[in-house]
Amino acid sequence: MNAGPQVVRIPCGGDWLIGVLHLPPTPRPRGVLIVTGGPQYRVGSHRQFVLLARSLCAHNIPVLRFDFRGMGDSEGDPRTFEQVDEDVAAAIAHFFQTVPALRELVLWGLCDGATAAAFHACDDQRVRGLVMLNPWVRSARGEARATLRYYYLARLREAEFWRKLAAGTLGLVQVMRSLRQVVRLARGTGAGGPGDLPQRLYRALQAFRGQVLIILSGADLTGHEFAGLPRDHAHWRTLLAGPRIRQVTLPLANHTFARAAWRDEVAALCADWIASW
Repeated sequence: MNAGPQVVRIPCGGDWLIGVLHLPPTPRPRGVLIVTGGPQYRVGSHRQFVLLARSLCAHNIPVLRFDFRGMGDSEGDPRTFEQVDEDVAAAIAHFFQTVPALRELVLWGLCDGATAAAFHACDDQRVRGLVMLNPWVRSARGEARATLRYYYLARLREAEFWRKLAAGTLGLVQVMRSLRQVVRLARGTGAGGPGDLPQRLYRALQAFRGQVLIILSGADLTGHEFAGLPRDHAHWRTLLAGPRIRQVTLPLANHTFARAAWRDEVAALCADWIASW
């Protein structure tokens, strides 16, 4: 196959997935499969996946980005991030068939794409690395704790909050009602049952024996919720402190790393990390 970006068609459960393969002239044996998240398709927010693929390809890392069934240009019915394992497996198989130099893969995902990647990686020996940006671990308790810490407590430090309160324009009754509800949810106890999403992700990362890079945004509720896991649970602290896992936070970045500087930093972090092991 010739070097450069090329459109590929991937068979999956009787449907065709559409993807773009970025193939450098001399591909490294370790490639990257981008696992999309949420309502995204293979381009990504602010063309993030396109720009990332080009950047990694410039470091001789082959990259495949693709649409799940029911998204973008792919056939089939839409599905949730917990129903895309067959799609990921089909993309991996096609990647290896198309690029003979490929020996192992890194799965790269944002939000629930990161969580979907982790769910697949623990059962696929070809996957040796995970890059997870703001992994999706949503629970009522976790969301409430992140909201309380990073929204309500932050508001109390804002002069504008106190000016509105003094002027009587804040809607204090509504604010207090909302705050009481958040506090009630945040006071929930326990680590959650076996079906709880954070617990399921913990088991997947614990079972995965490869390398993991976690990149969090400092201005994102999803990132804050993930960051709260090791603060609240000893088993998460132990897992994330292990030698296989590296965690980096971009303090000012939003959920999708929308600014060019944030996207470039993510791309550089990924390229350096992939070459480091």
